[in-house]
Amino acid sequence: MTAQALSVLVRAFVEELVRAGVREAVICPGSRSTPLALALAAHDGLDTRVLIDERSAGFFALGMARTSERPIVLLATSGTAVVNFAPAVVEASLARVPLVVVTADRPAELRDRGAPQTIDQVRLYGSHVRWSTELPLADDTPETLAHVRSVAGRAVATALGSPAGPVHVNAPFREPLVPTGTLGAWPELPGPDRGDPAGGHAFSEATRGPRRLSRADLARMADRIAATPRGLIVAGPMETSGAAEAIAGLAVATGYPILADPLSGMRTGPHDLSHVLARGDQLARPGPWIDRHLPDLVIRFGAMPTSKPLVELLRHAQPALYVVDGDAGWREATLLPAEFVHADGAATASDLAGALVLRIPPGDDDEIAVQRRKWTGDWLAAEAAADRTMRAWLADLDEPFEGAPFALLPEILSDDAVVWAGSSMPVRDLDGWLPTTQRAIRIEANRGANGIDGVMSAALGAAAVARGPVVLVLGDLSFLHDLGALVTARIADVPLTVVVINNDGGGIFSFLPQAATIAPGVGLPDRYEQLFGTPHGIALGPIVEGLGHRHRLVDERSLAAALGDAIRQSGLTVLELRTDRPRNVELHRQAAAAAAAAIARSSGGGPEAAGAPGVSS
Repeated sequence: MTAQALSVLVRAFVEELVRAGVREAVICPGSRSTPLALALAAHDGLDTRVLIDERSAGFFALGMARTSERPIVLLATSGTAVVNFAPAVVEASLARVPLVVVTADRPAELRDRGAPQTIDQVRLYGSHVRWSTELPLADDTPETLAHVRSVAGRAVATALGSPAGPVHVNAPFREPLVPTGTLGAWPELPGPDRGDPAGGHAFSEATRGPRRLSRADLARMADRIAATPRGLIVAGPMETSGAAEAIAGLAVATGYPILADPLSGMRTGPHDLSHVLARGDQLARPGPWIDRHLPDLVIRFGAMPTSKPLVELLRHAQPALYVVDGDAGWREATLLPAEFVHADGAATASDLAGALVLRIPPGDDDEIAVQRRKWTGDWLAAEAAADRTMRAWLADLDEPFEGAPFALLPEILSDDAVVWAGSSMPVRDLDGWLPTTQRAIRIEANRGANGIDGVMSAALGAAAVARGPVVLVLGDLSFLHDLGALVTARIADVPLTVVVINNDGGGIFSFLPQAATIAPGVGLPDRYEQLFGTPHGIALGPIVEGLGHRHRLVDERSLAAALGDAIRQSGLTVLELRTDRPRNVELHRQAAAAAAAAIARSSGGGPEAAGAPGVSS
C-alpha cells in the first residue's frame, strides 16, 4: 500500500458520502482512524465536529440525525473506542435513525495476535445495523476504487432506507497512516452520465418512493371503517414528514378520535387538532367510563405508544387492529391479532380519507352515523373535561411537580423549538402533561430502546442542528449517567437548556410493583432504597459549574421565568427542580383522581376512583 493509494481511497470514500447526501460528521480522535479523519476534515462540503468521548459522541450524532433527518457519519479509532458506540447504535436501530458508523481497524495480519488496541470488529454491532461491511486495504487498482465508492453510496442509501437505521463500515489501515495529498487537490471522480453533462453524480444512487395500497385494499379497509362507528386512531412515536396533516384528515373523515402520543408529532403543529386528544393516558384508565367506550376498531400509526393504560386498554378491548407501517415493520407488543399495513403512513391516511368521502357522507342520520357522532362527541367531551381539570389542578398547586415543565413549555417556546424528554418518568410526564398547541414544536426522546443512557448527549446533537431552542427534561440518574455530555457541551458549544428533575434516585420505581417492598412484612423493605430508590446525595451544581456551565436551582414559582431566560442564552444551562419521590406519587394520584372525576361527569356519570398513573419499566 502506498501513501498515494491510501489518499485516493479515503478521499474517494468521503467524496461519495457527500455526493450521497451526508453533510455532517462526528469524529472521535485516535491514531488508526487518521486517514479518514483527515479526509473528512478536508472536505469543504462537510461540517465536522471532534468529540473526545465515544459514548457521548454516538448519542450526539444520533441527536443530530434524528433532528435533521439526515444521515450522520460517526468515526472512531480501533479497539474499545468503537464498542462505546454500541448503545447509540442500538437506539438508532430501534428508533430508525440513519447513522453511518465507520470504525478504523488494524489489518487482518495483526488481528488475534496480541497487537495493541485490536479487537474483533467485524460485524461488531450484529443485528443492530442494517448492513455491515469491511473496506479492502488500499491499492492502486481501479476495481478497489470503484468498490470503495460503491460501498460509500450503498451505506448512505441503506441508512436512509426502509426502515432507516445505522450501517457499519469497518475500515482497516496499514501504516503509514498519514496519506499524501490530504490537503491538496481531490482526486478526479467523475460521476456516471445520468443526463447531467457536468457529471458529479454519486457512483451508487438509490431512488425511493412511498409504498401505497391498491384500490382493492383501500376499498376493503374503507368499507370496514365505514361500518364501524366505535373506532380510534392511535398515533404512536413516529417521524411525521407530512403524516400529521394526513392523519388529522383521516380522523375528520372517520370521526375517530386520535389518541396522540407526544412523540407522534400530532399534539403540536399547525395541522387540524379538532380530533387530537392529549389526555388519552387518563381517558384510557380502568373505570366505568372506559368500560362504556371500548373501541371495536383501532388504526395505529407509528411505534407502540408510551402510555401503559392505553396499551392495557387495547389488550382488554381486543379491537380489530390495523398497524400502518411504511417500513414493513412488525411493531405490535400487545400480541393482539392485527393486520399490518405495509404502506406509507401519510399516503395511507390520505388515500383512506378520500375513499371514505362517499362511504361516510356528512349529515347522515342512519343508525351508524348517529352512533359515530355520539362516540366522537363523548371522547371529545371527556378530553375537554380532563384537560380543564388538569390545568386547574396544576395552577392551584403550590409545590414542585415533575409534570410542570411539560405543561409550561408550549407557552414559552416558539415554532422550530425542540423538547427532548428523558426516559423513565420524564417521558411519562411528557405524555401526561404536554397539551395540544398550534405551535410547531418538535418533541423527541430516545424511545427505541428506552434507555436512560446518552440522553443529554442526544439533546446536544439536536441543538447542533435545530433551528430553534432545545430544552431537555430528564431525571437526576439519567443526568449523572451522561456526565460525559458536559464535556461534550464544552467542546460542541451549542445552546441547550437542561431541566433536571432531582428526586435523589430512581423515581419511576415508586410507581411500579417494586414499591411494594416498602410495605411491612412484604419483600425486603430495608433493601428498597438500595436496590430501586438508589439515592446518591450528589450535589449537581458544583459538577455543572466546574465544567464551565450555568446552574440554577428553581421551584414551582421560578421555573417558568428561568426557562424563558435560559432559552435565550448561549451555551448550556442546567435548571434543577428538586422534588420528593413519595410526595411525587401522591401528587400524581391526586391529579389522576381529579381527571377521572371530571371524565365521569362529562358523560353524566358519577365520580370514579383513580389509581396510580400508568407507567412501565
